[in-house]
Amino acid sequence: MQPTFLPWSGYFHLMTEVDCFVFLDDVQLQKPSWQTRNRILFRGEPHFLTLPTRGCRHQLISETRLADEPFREKHLEVLRHAYGKHPHGALVLSLLRDVYADRTLSLLADLNERFIRSMARLLQISPTFVRASELMASGKRSTHLLELLERLGSRNYLSARGSAAYIEEEGVLEEAGVAVVYQDYPVRPYAQLGTSEFVSHLSILDVLAHLGPEATARYVRAREPAEPEPRAALDHARETRAPAPP
Repeated sequence: MQPTFLPWSGYFHLMTEVDCFVFLDDVQLQKPSWQTRNRILFRGEPHFLTLPTRGCRHQLISETRLADEPFREKHLEVLRHAYGKHPHGALVLSLLRDVYADRTLSLLADLNERFIRSMARLLQISPTFVRASELMASGKRSTHLLELLERLGSRNYLSARGSAAYIEEEGVLEEAGVAVVYQDYPVRPYAQLGTSEFVSHLSILDVLAHLGPEATARYVRAREPAEPEPRAALDHARETRAPAPP
């Protein structure tokens, strides 16, 4: 999977199902894309957080540098307003603040991977992590995937369902004897503050802020239903909780 910015829960579900998780950072960056932005729930509506980048349009994800803009402070301010009063908002803000504080993370892939690995540790997800750019595989699309698998000595591949069309059309993995399994991850509603209708496919931050790390770990693994607090309790928490620290 490409190193996504603050990815959704299904991204982490993939990690729970594999021995080795590859950050596909050796492909061309698309703008806009999930590599540079993702959605949170802000004032009851989906809201994009976006990472500013610089460089040419044809650069690889691994080569893409973050722009010299004060986006870290802006993101934290938006997130404080979005989740500061949620049951587990302080935990989310603390995790993000620690990553944003590291100014050596000047590359897009570095920042995204740090976020992802920090959240994986919190959720006790621990596959072996590998960067595709370190494996020096050639080829495009399915041929590239096959070379990555060969570098890792594997004939088993778990894919996001969105890649099924080109993988099956090209037939490269099937011809090579690779067993391809497509992800099956149900999107299950949980009680969200500030909205009457569930908004799905938000950043994992939304799940964490509402459910906390233990319930989010269960939610990500899809092994049992999410156990959110009753909406009345959540609304009461939002009304009475002290403001989040700046």
